[in-house]
Amino acid sequence: MTTPPVPHTPQSPQTSPALPDGRPIPVMTGPERPMLESWLDFHRATLELKCRGLDDGQVRLASAKPSSLTLLGLVQHLAEVERTWFQRVLAGLDVPPVFEEETGYALDPERGLADALDMWRREIARGRELLAERDLEDTGRIVDEPLAGVEVSVRWVLIHLVEEYARHNGHADILRERIDGSTGA
Repeated sequence: MTTPPVPHTPQSPQTSPALPDGRPIPVMTGPERPMLESWLDFHRATLELKCRGLDDGQVRLASAKPSSLTLLGLVQHLAEVERTWFQRVLAGLDVPPVFEEETGYALDPERGLADALDMWRREIARGRELLAERDLEDTGRIVDEPLAGVEVSVRWVLIHLVEEYARHNGHADILRERIDGSTGA
């Protein structure tokens, strides 16, 4: 016997319990979907925390040679990630990249942190809208090579995005420490 899906109402990071630094505390018990979405919200908030209090020059500082990775590049890249997985893969929409190149890492001298964060937040909001219409078992198809056409579930996408953000937040830790010595979180 199959149990019906649990109705889901996304938790707003502003209304969920939060850590002293403002990040939402992930759900630790209960249904799978709120747990997955709360971990994704936690990692999104962690990226934003890593950028808090920095100016445009600081978020353009690369980690260490030969890498050109920057906090600004990470924010842009994760905006692309949000668009790709929610709009292109799960919703099947034919949308262009958020930025001039599909990875988002390239820095435009005209685009600062505030603009990149605004674009990233818009992609998160759109992704939440599209996600609210889907169950964990619903599927989409990967659009980029080498796995183009492979079917993936909403569950898989959420797990992948938690992993993607966690990995890049590790990079953000190193970048932030290089910029001003801040560690942790």
